[in-house]
Amino acid sequence: MMKVGIIGATGYAGVELVRILLKHSGVEQLFLSSVSFEGKNITEVYPNLLGQLAGKTDGLLINAERVLESSDVVFAALPNGLAEPYALYCVEHGKKFIDLSADFRFGTDEATYVAYYKKPWEHKELHEQAVYGLPEMNREQIKNAQIIGNPGCYVTASTLALLPALKAGIADTNLIIVDAKSGVTGAGRNPTMTNQFCECGESFSAYKVGAHRHQPEIARNCAAASGKQTGVIFTPHLIPQNRGILSTVYVQLTRKVSGAEIRKMYEDFYRDEPFVRFLPDGVSPTTRSVRYTNFCDIQAYVVNGGKTLEIVSVIDNMVKGSAGQATQNMNLMCGFAETQGIDFVPTAF
Repeated sequence: MMKVGIIGATGYAGVELVRILLKHSGVEQLFLSSVSFEGKNITEVYPNLLGQLAGKTDGLLINAERVLESSDVVFAALPNGLAEPYALYCVEHGKKFIDLSADFRFGTDEATYVAYYKKPWEHKELHEQAVYGLPEMNREQIKNAQIIGNPGCYVTASTLALLPALKAGIADTNLIIVDAKSGVTGAGRNPTMTNQFCECGESFSAYKVGAHRHQPEIARNCAAASGKQTGVIFTPHLIPQNRGILSTVYVQLTRKVSGAEIRKMYEDFYRDEPFVRFLPDGVSPTTRSVRYTNFCDIQAYVVNGGKTLEIVSVIDNMVKGSAGQATQNMNLMCGFAETQGIDFVPTAF
């Protein structure tokens, strides 16, 4: 049984962690912090949690220092650029740290991080020991890690779509095109012109074309999987729904392949993965089929006369794209069953 803390518990990712961990049988106590709502009860911010705290927390939002002191495992669900001091405390005091921001996603590549996130690192030694938290890529390293950089939501959907083809060496890595759509929760809880209802309702738009922060993370994963430098064009779109990501990925093939060969390749690759479902032939991925779950559903198509592979993947951006994957990492780090607390059955509608 673990004592678990969440720093930033009232953002969308933070409260999703609360929802999941309240029902996690390996969590004995929860400690919650929020700068914006310190001193309030989380049920005042999220009334859906009334009567649901299960004796694991009184719901009081305390400061981050008390959360750090009280917890064995600490999740940070904060804006980018704030995680290092909390990670340092955890390392110095023998605690495990899982960061949901981008701060520990780039290994030792500070230059790329600074280019996209504009803040130099103060503790480079922390990044040398951080592990990138995509279990389907780094399961064994995650088990022994003290610091985890939880992947980006777009990145998770896109990387899982590509991994089998990249590992098999059949994808031309000179150009990979990722066309992705996300629900509005991906923009965070703080109101902006982008996520106001009147701006995004009944509308569909591309944004940050050629400049989105998840592009270098996708490219880094592709290079790690293939052993080659990759050229990635990533275009994100905002769609008028609360949650969910659909990613359509296009790669040229290095040789002609059949649909049957691709099917066997993907089925074999993901056969033992608890949260990746390669769908039956003829079944298209839909965001509603993974809503509130930690699943990634994938379908692949050989098109253009056998010269191009088109892959479609879907996740819930708040679960497999954020809090659920973070919990999956905690399970691996702490010796729980990997599916513990996140083995949700998808809803039908």
